[in-house]
Amino acid sequence: MEKLGILAGAGKLPVECARAAKQLGYEVYAVGLLADSDPAIAHFATDYQFISVAQLEAILNYLKGNQIQNVTLIGKVTKELLFNGAVQPDMRMLQLIMSLPDRNDDTIMMAFVRELARAGIQTFDQTKLIRKLMPPRGNIAGREPTEQERRDMEFGFRIAKELGRLDIGQTVVVKNLAVMALEAIEGTDACIERGGKLACGGAVVAKVSKPQQDNRFDVPTVGYRTIEQMAQVGATALAIEAGKTLLVEREQMIALADANGISIFAM
Repeated sequence: MEKLGILAGAGKLPVECARAAKQLGYEVYAVGLLADSDPAIAHFATDYQFISVAQLEAILNYLKGNQIQNVTLIGKVTKELLFNGAVQPDMRMLQLIMSLPDRNDDTIMMAFVRELARAGIQTFDQTKLIRKLMPPRGNIAGREPTEQERRDMEFGFRIAKELGRLDIGQTVVVKNLAVMALEAIEGTDACIERGGKLACGGAVVAKVSKPQQDNRFDVPTVGYRTIEQMAQVGATALAIEAGKTLLVEREQMIALADANGISIFAM
């Protein structure tokens, strides 16, 4: 039986990945990287350990000790951890961080992938086992978007692509062809909260993949929490990128969108 390591951030996506891996016959070894990594992943794993994302040496030792040659990096890990003191990096992680030319998302993740490769561990496409979670073009939930919402979706989509090209974020909030908020280190939920409040209702959210997207990490993901945050600030529509965005907790997400009159459209 082939072994697979899953390095799990926050959210439900790592659990879905582990479930799919087990169904396909993989022997799963899972590492929870954050205090709020979902422990339900243990139900689908031969072994589950919590090791802080900042403890690079311990992560590598665990993977090598279990003869893991392939891993997937999945789940939300925000780089604000580097600045808020929530985690304490070990010497190897500190050396890696200090060697970086900048602290952009792709820069950090590529350095992490290279460290894994040096240890003989390959990182593969995080969508490989869960492509069924990526919807095709069309309406996903709620009513059809209005003409103004469609214009805002198209406008927001273009802005989000440029934001991704600069490796800053993947989400924008717009209203009436004006940008309300751009995602940076704060993450999608905080971006929606800030932009939705500035819009005073009726905001449109767009979340897309980067033009240079590396599917080994940071594939755009939306789920129940995304729609919950939109509902709280009165946002009315969400545009995602068809075939390149992962939907988790789909049934619950669609039910919440329907209940709040939120249109979800894959462009």
